[in-house]
Amino acid sequence: MKLVIIDDDCLVSGALKTILEASGEVTIAATGTDGTDAVRLYREHLPDILLMDIRMKQMDGLQATVEIRKEFSDANILLLTTFSDDEYIVKALRSGARGYLLKQDYTNLLPALKAVASGQTVFGCEVVSKLPGLFRKTEAFDYAAAQISDRELEIITLIADGRSNKEIAAELFLSEGTVRNYLSDILDKLNLRDRTQLAVFYYQHK
Repeated sequence: MKLVIIDDDCLVSGALKTILEASGEVTIAATGTDGTDAVRLYREHLPDILLMDIRMKQMDGLQATVEIRKEFSDANILLLTTFSDDEYIVKALRSGARGYLLKQDYTNLLPALKAVASGQTVFGCEVVSKLPGLFRKTEAFDYAAAQISDRELEIITLIADGRSNKEIAAELFLSEGTVRNYLSDILDKLNLRDRTQLAVFYYQHK
């Protein structure tokens, strides 16, 4: 798994590089210190995942996420920050980031990277607990009219809770492949891009 790490604190990026490469499962292709580095290094290395801080000089992580995903719509960007500000979380989700972890959750970092690499969206526990109250509610959505079945609605709810495909499969007694197929159908029916947009959609219409 090839990563690029972006953090304005060189000690942090150096420590992350050491910890992750020691696992034997990660190669750090490059490190940078702000969003402009992130855009440049993503183009240069095309990493499996870009691991990036939010608050940085010149261009922050949220701006960089938007810029990168304009050019690379399938980019896997995992935001790792010390801040659990509501505004940051909402902007991160809407920008298309694949996850939002707090640096205090560093022990969960490698599993989170593996999940993101497999196409899942990852939120830290503290972030997940905030999600229901973060989005301005719109009118209730008629899932039945969109041909969303009861089983698909169950899966939508679990995704909005931050569950991985593996966890959903275990809870609903399905295979992971079946969950992936359900998710693909759901995204097509709701005209959404990925599970991050699906989680935002669910909380907006809850």
